[in-house]
Amino acid sequence: MARADKERLLEMHEPRWSSTGVWLLFLAVFLLCSGLLFWSLTVGAWWFAVPLVLIVAHIMHGHLIAFHEAAHGSLCPHPRLNDALGVFIGILSFMGFSLYRAAHHSHHSYLGTERDEELWPFVIPSKPRWFRCLAAASELILGLVYTPLLFVRALVRPGSVIKNRIRRRRIWMEMGLMAGVWMVILAAVAYAHAWNYLLVMYVIPAGLAGSMQSLRKYIEHMGLNGSTVLSSTRSVVNPGLLGRFLAFTLFQEPYHGVHHKYARLPYTVLPEFADDLEPAGPPERAPFTTYSHALLDMLPSLLDPKVGSQWLTSPSRFEERPQSPKPAEKFELQVQGSRQPIVAASFNLPKL
Repeated sequence: MARADKERLLEMHEPRWSSTGVWLLFLAVFLLCSGLLFWSLTVGAWWFAVPLVLIVAHIMHGHLIAFHEAAHGSLCPHPRLNDALGVFIGILSFMGFSLYRAAHHSHHSYLGTERDEELWPFVIPSKPRWFRCLAAASELILGLVYTPLLFVRALVRPGSVIKNRIRRRRIWMEMGLMAGVWMVILAAVAYAHAWNYLLVMYVIPAGLAGSMQSLRKYIEHMGLNGSTVLSSTRSVVNPGLLGRFLAFTLFQEPYHGVHHKYARLPYTVLPEFADDLEPAGPPERAPFTTYSHALLDMLPSLLDPKVGSQWLTSPSRFEERPQSPKPAEKFELQVQGSRQPIVAASFNLPKL
C-alpha cells in the first residue's frame, strides 16, 4: 500500500498541460475584462468601470499565484516555456522571476525560521515590535511596492543566501529587462497622454492585487509558531460551490498545507490531497472552512506580528540552534503526520 501511495505521489508530480490551459483561460478573461474596462473609460461609464477594476484586481492576484507556480516549475511541463511565462508575469508585476524562485526556496526549506526570507522580519526575534508592525502595515497597504523590495533585500543584503554567480547575473539581467519594458510602456503612455488609463487599468487594480497577495500570505502564516507544516500554515477547504470556485480562481492556493508538504505538486491536483491536511494532533491545525474564519484567526496576531517557533525559545537555547543550512539542491516530500520526515521523493531545485 505504501508503495502504491508513493507511486501515485510521484505520478501526480508530473507537470501537465492542463495547468497551462487554466492559466491561458485566466489570461483570456483578464484581457476581456481589460478591454471592457478600456471601453468603459472611453465612454465615461464609471458605473461599469468600478466592478471591472475589482474583477481585474482579483485576476491579477491569481496571476501572481500562477507566477508562484512557475517558480516551482509546475505551471507548464516544458521547462523553458514555464520559465518564459514566469518572466512574462513577473515583468508586469515588478517581480524578478529568478530572484523570486531563489528566495522562495528559503521559504520552503526553512519555513517560519530565521532563514525564511519571505517572512522577514516576522521571523527575527531581535526585531522590535514597532518595526514588525510597521512592516506588516506597509506590506498590507503597499504590497505592490513592498513585496518586490522584500525580495531585492534578499539579494543585496550582507550574507545573502543567493550566492551562485550565474544565478545572480541572470537575476540582474531580468531586472534590466523589466526596467526596459516599463520604460517603453511609460514612454507610450506619455506619448498618448493616457495616464488616466494607466491609473485605472493598471495602478489601482495592481495595487489592490498586491494587497490581496499580502493578506493571503498573512492568512497562511502570520501568528503561527509551530515547527511542522500543519502547525505553521493555515489552509482553507471550503466544500461549497462558491468556495471551490474561489479556490479555482486562486490556483488552489487555499490548500496551502498540501503545497508546503509537496512543493512541486501541480496546483490542479492539490484538492486530491486534502486528507493530508488532517492534523496528527496539537499544535497542528485543521483546515478552515472559509477564508473569513481563517482571517479572524489571523487578525489578532497583527498587534504583535511574529512567525515561527523561535519566539517560544529561551534566548540561551535560541543561540545554540544549529546554523548549518540544509542542502539547497534537494527538496524532500513528506508524508502526512511525520515529524521525522519519510522521504517519498526528491526533486532537483536550482542551485542558489
